[in-house]
Amino acid sequence: MFIDEIKFYAQAGHGGDGVVRWRREKFIDKGGPNGGDGGRGGDIYAIALQDIHLLSRYKHKKKFEGESGEDGAGGSRKGGDGKDLIIELPVGSVITNIESGFSVSLDEAGQKELLLKGGVGGYGNEQFKTSTNTTPTRATKGKRGEEGNFKIELELFADVGLVGLPNAGKSSLLNSITNANAKIGSYQFTTLDPNLGDFYGFTIADIPGLIEGASEGKGLGIKFLKHIKRTRMLAHLVSLENENPIKVYKQIRKELGSYDKSLLEKKEVIILTKTDVLDLSKKTDQKKLEKIKSDFEKTGNSVFTLSLYDDKSIKYLIDGLVKMLRK
Repeated sequence: MFIDEIKFYAQAGHGGDGVVRWRREKFIDKGGPNGGDGGRGGDIYAIALQDIHLLSRYKHKKKFEGESGEDGAGGSRKGGDGKDLIIELPVGSVITNIESGFSVSLDEAGQKELLLKGGVGGYGNEQFKTSTNTTPTRATKGKRGEEGNFKIELELFADVGLVGLPNAGKSSLLNSITNANAKIGSYQFTTLDPNLGDFYGFTIADIPGLIEGASEGKGLGIKFLKHIKRTRMLAHLVSLENENPIKVYKQIRKELGSYDKSLLEKKEVIILTKTDVLDLSKKTDQKKLEKIKSDFEKTGNSVFTLSLYDDKSIKYLIDGLVKMLRK
């Protein structure tokens, strides 16, 4: 199951306590203070990995705790530091501390961010020795580690985001031009998770089908609209099975703009899919396709026509997309 949002509580490690200890020498009751300091509590970090399914690992985990530092010991021995805790999250994760409002985005693999600082260790009595107080009996406790409630939201990074109504052919196209293995079918919402494919070193994301009212939460709604925000370019698929393709195109554009107007400013290409529903051996159907394509070209975007049964149209699309992306 694909999970793109989780919440959890985290507590960094507490500092160990300082201790009161004395050097033990023959005939000397208190040979001087030598109580060691407590160790530092472990910090909590997040690190970004290239795996969009990582959040599923934490589906039932609601609490993360850093290791606490050890108490000091006699002989001026400092307690051991607690181990840092590293939480692995997918690239594209937006981490928000719910109480403070602090937010950070994991934008590239290997990026590491400090979420919570461990507590410092307390001082042992050796630290309090002075010329006027040679036998201090004071030691301090370690500080508590920082704590907080966090929300993690995944926003996928991709070079191209495939958008369109359910059954526009997005998953089929993704499978055809990349190494993806997206589930396909003839019913709405076959794609329940975003699928990613490698395309000549670029990433293409198949965003689950949108419907009218998606920006208000209908269908799969806002759950997946947010994944379009970070794509460099949108590839808008419109099936020629629709009686009025341009109306369908405008409908999806309206949903995108209702969710976030900046989506309408992204570079866009239009792919008219399933041209095989027309009999292009007939001049009437040829003219019909030319008219539909001409109507879409008035948007100012590049327009491709595609049938997955036509290798020539697939190659033409691949060449065109690669050229655009390399620019």
